[in-house]
Amino acid sequence: MKALVTGATGFTGGHLARHLRRQGHAVAALVRPASVHKTEGLKRDSVEIRQGDLTDAAAVRTACEGIDVVFHIAATYREAGQSDAAYTCVNVDGTRHVLEGALANRAVRVVHCSTGGVHGHIEHPPANENAPFAPGDVYQRTKLEAELLASRFGRERGLDVVVARPIGIYGPGDLRFLKMFRGIARGRFPMLGRGRVFYHLTYIDDLCRGFELCATVPGAAGRTYILAGPEYTTLQRLVELVAQELGVRPPWIRLPVWPVWMAGALCEAVCVPLRVEPPLYRRRVDFYRKSRAFDTRRAREELGYNPAVDLKTGIHLTAQWYRSQGRL
Repeated sequence: MKALVTGATGFTGGHLARHLRRQGHAVAALVRPASVHKTEGLKRDSVEIRQGDLTDAAAVRTACEGIDVVFHIAATYREAGQSDAAYTCVNVDGTRHVLEGALANRAVRVVHCSTGGVHGHIEHPPANENAPFAPGDVYQRTKLEAELLASRFGRERGLDVVVARPIGIYGPGDLRFLKMFRGIARGRFPMLGRGRVFYHLTYIDDLCRGFELCATVPGAAGRTYILAGPEYTTLQRLVELVAQELGVRPPWIRLPVWPVWMAGALCEAVCVPLRVEPPLYRRRVDFYRKSRAFDTRRAREELGYNPAVDLKTGIHLTAQWYRSQGRL
């Protein structure tokens, strides 16, 4: 197939573009003009660069020319001082532009990347695709709005849309979990609460295979799939596995959750209106108090999705990359 990947200069989109090239597919990447300087690696892997911003409907439509499958990975993530309108502009309106561009160019399918975060805290784990929605912040709310838009657009406009909800993406190249690895390595990782909440990670290579299946399995049309790793575990066990890989003692000092959560709320109330990065977010505290554990049965049965990288191996490969980059 000829694929277009949005967000290809980011961690997930970049891995996906390279994965598709390794599988023999022709790949183009929609790249913002401001991010063109990040495309040298993509070019070396024979990924075609098509410039355009998600907020520019005409540019997105042009980028979709000659494309069979659009993988819509791009989104604006959590940034201090960014207005709610900015999230809507990129995550929702940008998704509409992708869908309209794909339809105008007669693309065969759109694989829309949502997030497991639309489910929020999982009260009765593991959750499947029918679990209640409970987005916890503006990023998750706009991602949910974009997902619902994509599904509705597919039904009403006759476009083949598949929605994927990735869970806890990690692996070589990811920097979101670096703070946890580095904190544990240096004995400075704070443990709040008892660590009994569940956490679920998905190794990037498994996720890319899942995305490809979403694009190529005929029966996936109009469906939604949770793409997660082969196992979930408690936060306490996750921290222990990282500590074991790094050869250090797991954190042993524990602090109560709620006073720290309240401190985060105060920091946000003071800093966000001033567009200053708060030293502490409630979202970071939620890492310790919200369970995230998911059931991938639908993806396994309907797509043949079979995540192969177990948690211990994935942690080893991720730590190995951090070491190779001098980040630990």
